[in-house]
Amino acid sequence: MIALALVLGLLKVYEFPQGGSISLEMLPLLVFCVRWGVGDGLVACLAFGILQVFVQGAVSWGWISILLDYIVAFAVLGLAGLGRGHKYGIFWGSVLGCAARFIVHFISGITIYRIVAPTELLGTVFDSPLLYSAAYNGSFMAIDLALCLVIFAILYKPLGRYFVVPRQEKSRAYRGKRR
Repeated sequence: MIALALVLGLLKVYEFPQGGSISLEMLPLLVFCVRWGVGDGLVACLAFGILQVFVQGAVSWGWISILLDYIVAFAVLGLAGLGRGHKYGIFWGSVLGCAARFIVHFISGITIYRIVAPTELLGTVFDSPLLYSAAYNGSFMAIDLALCLVIFAILYKPLGRYFVVPRQEKSRAYRGKRR
């Protein structure tokens, strides 16, 4: 799933000038998180964030920017794993994971990227780092989340058994028992 996310991350619909893009890279990560839970999801998303820096390249203003916008932001996406074992957990887990990722990007925007304010985004000039960070990061995060939710809605009926996994199945899988 990490490899698939890296490939999907290379297929960008649109890339913003200060980093961030519209792609489907979160799709396999969210499925993995909801399928295997928070712990494994955090590890997988952390690994993706680290690999993304090297595979896709990093847009940054230093190492703190790389740490926040790539490693930490994708690691917290693993919180989507809280939806594991719940009906419709893929939906609210995805929203939760993406909200956590947005918060990290927002913090990065108001602490690190404030140096680019005032700046123009979508035809509007932003003087406030708070508003700029919310608009900039919210623009691509909202579209990415909406794309994932639409795809999950389409796939929920045919693939729902992969989205709603009983909590006990993971421990049985590790012990090598089959149904």
